[in-house]
Amino acid sequence: MANVKSIKNFFRLSKFTDYEIKPVHHVIFWSIYFIFNTLRWGSFYEDYSLSIKGNLLGFPIHMFLCYFTIYFLIPTFIYKRRFILFTLMLIATIFCMVIIKFELTYVLISNNVWPEGPETHSLTANYVIQMMLGELYVISFVTAIKITIDYIATHQKAAKLEQSKLETELRFLRSQISPHFFFNTLNNIYALTLEKSSKAPDVVLKLSELMRYLLYETKNKRQSLEKEILCIQNYLDLERIRYGDNLNVEMEISGDILGKQLSPMLLIPFVENAFKHGVNESIGNVFVKIKLKVEDDFLFFEVANSTSQKRKMKLPKELKPSGGIGIKNVKKRLELGYTKEEYQLDIGEKNGRFLIQLKLKLK
Repeated sequence: MANVKSIKNFFRLSKFTDYEIKPVHHVIFWSIYFIFNTLRWGSFYEDYSLSIKGNLLGFPIHMFLCYFTIYFLIPTFIYKRRFILFTLMLIATIFCMVIIKFELTYVLISNNVWPEGPETHSLTANYVIQMMLGELYVISFVTAIKITIDYIATHQKAAKLEQSKLETELRFLRSQISPHFFFNTLNNIYALTLEKSSKAPDVVLKLSELMRYLLYETKNKRQSLEKEILCIQNYLDLERIRYGDNLNVEMEISGDILGKQLSPMLLIPFVENAFKHGVNESIGNVFVKIKLKVEDDFLFFEVANSTSQKRKMKLPKELKPSGGIGIKNVKKRLELGYTKEEYQLDIGEKNGRFLIQLKLKLK
């Protein structure tokens, strides 16, 4: 995961640069290289005309060797781990091109084929070795550029793929929250209808308000903290209607909540969990205490609920609780959407109460 996040930080979300070698890049590279070489040897010879002629003859050979190496020899031999054959083929190719260069220089430019070295009018071992080393230098330089760009492009594609995968998984997790939430709330309504409770219509009305929020307000990657708090308060109102005086709910909010954002539906599963596994399974008076504090750019969120003797609700099999999807979902969303430095989640039982504590970096 650390590697994935480092890649994501390097290629920032949806702001990737296209690392692709286009024909215009080849033209620019060889043009600059040609001008540099012409000025360099022209100054050395003190004869720019001779330098231009030599480069006009030598550059097609440079280009052939470079392209032959990076587009044929490397894919054919290096990628297949046939290193000895690659080395032999490269040396043979460079040797042949040096012979061709010697003959063309001798015929088209000057009898002295090595003006920057000892005066040479015939093919010598020293000339061949020096020319081959020079060509090898050019090939190595161009190959290094190609490998570097290919390396960046490969990691770019991997980062795009990983980012797409993460976004798809986060969308799925967010979409999973709403049906899970509605399923559990429908369980509550079902329990009320079994009791022939007059509270059922009010619960349905509150549920419709929550549905409107979940369907239309939670599609973005980030949601305002104020709306998330309002969602929690509506959910608490819904549960108060159901439990009446048997439920003691406290919600404490402190700090500046304005202008702060977080992933949508990130807090409500913790509150829902307190009712699903604490209040719903307890007998007698029960409590849920929620503390929400904003300090600097961090949210400190705490949910505590009573734990007591359990009772089994007589629900049909198809309406039984779905087994903790909410908390697992939130854990996964935190892992995918935030770095380890941006959140801390602690869940456990302490002093006869179940406690969830979340520290979260707000955007």
